[in-house]
Amino acid sequence: MIKVGIPRALLYYQYYPMWKSFFEELGAEVVVSSPTTQSILSSGSSRVVADTCLPVKVFCGHVLALVGECDYVFIPAIRSVKRKIYNCAKFLGLPDMTKAVIPESRILDIDIDINKGKRELYQAIYKLGRRFTWNLLRVRQAAITAWQAHLKYRELMSNYALTPPQAIERIASKIEAGPATSRNQATIAVVGHPYLLYDEHINHRLIHRLQQAHYQVLTPEMLAIEQVESAISRIVGRPYWTYEEEVVGAGGHYLESRVDGVIGVMAFGCGPDSLMMNMVHRQAISLRSIPFMSLTVEEHTAEGGVVTRLEAFLDMIQRRKRREAEVCV
Repeated sequence: MIKVGIPRALLYYQYYPMWKSFFEELGAEVVVSSPTTQSILSSGSSRVVADTCLPVKVFCGHVLALVGECDYVFIPAIRSVKRKIYNCAKFLGLPDMTKAVIPESRILDIDIDINKGKRELYQAIYKLGRRFTWNLLRVRQAAITAWQAHLKYRELMSNYALTPPQAIERIASKIEAGPATSRNQATIAVVGHPYLLYDEHINHRLIHRLQQAHYQVLTPEMLAIEQVESAISRIVGRPYWTYEEEVVGAGGHYLESRVDGVIGVMAFGCGPDSLMMNMVHRQAISLRSIPFMSLTVEEHTAEGGVVTRLEAFLDMIQRRKRREAEVCV
C-alpha cells in the first residue's frame, strides 16, 4: 500500500479531510506529521534563507519529519480557488521550492488554478489520481467523495462553532456532532490564517489560554460563507487575495456583531497579512467601542511577550465590562 504524507502545516487545517478522503478512496494510506515542535521549526529553518516567512519554515520542517515515513509527500500548488482571486506567492511555487531545499523528499503535487477553467482542473485531478490507478471512474468517484468530505467539514465547523482541530477530531472519532457548550463571560474573536491560529507552538497556545481564562473563542471557520463574503464587500468591495476571508471577512463580521474583543494574528514580514490586518484595524477604529489587538509572530517570538500582551488586553476588556455594568446600574 502506498503511503502519502501530509505535512501538518500551511493548508492542512483547511483541506485535510478532503485530501485524506481522496487518497484513501484510491487505496493509499495517509500519514500526517506530528504537531509542530521546536525541533521541527529548527530543522525547517536550516533549509531555507533567513528571510523566508515563518509558516514556510514550519512547513519545511514538517516535510523533513515525513521523509522516510512515507512514499510521497503531498504538496499542492494552489494558485487560485476562485475566479480573479489569487493566492499568496508562497503557495504558487511550494512544490518546486520544497524540491529545491529538500531534495531527498519524493513529492506528489497538483496544480490548482480555477482561472484556467474546469477542464484544466479535472485534468489535474485525473493526473494526480493516475499515480494510484488507471481507472478514471475510480478517480472521479474519489474526487466526488473528497469534495463531499470537505463540505461536511466546513458545515460541521460553521454549524457547531468548532475549530478545525476539534472538527478533525470529531470526524476521526466519529463522534456525533453537537454544539460546543460554554458558560464564558465574554467573547473573543481570533482572526487570521489557520496555520497561525491552530499551530500551538507558533502562537504559544493562544486559543487554549483564552479558553482557560473562561472566554468564548470565535474563529473564521465558525462563520458561514455568506457572512464572510458580506463583510468583505462592505469593507473592501471585491476581494483580491484567496484567503482574504480568513482575516478581512471574519474580522469585519465579528467587529460588526459586537464581540467583546478581536485578536488578529499574522506572520512577521508577510505583505498580504499586514495589509489585510490593517483593514480590520481601521474597521475597529471606526467602530471605536471594540478593543482590537494585533499579534505578530515569528521564529523568535517569546512566550512571555505573548502572555504579557494577552493579559493586558484581557484586563482592558474586563475593565470596560465593569464600567459598562456600572453605567447600566
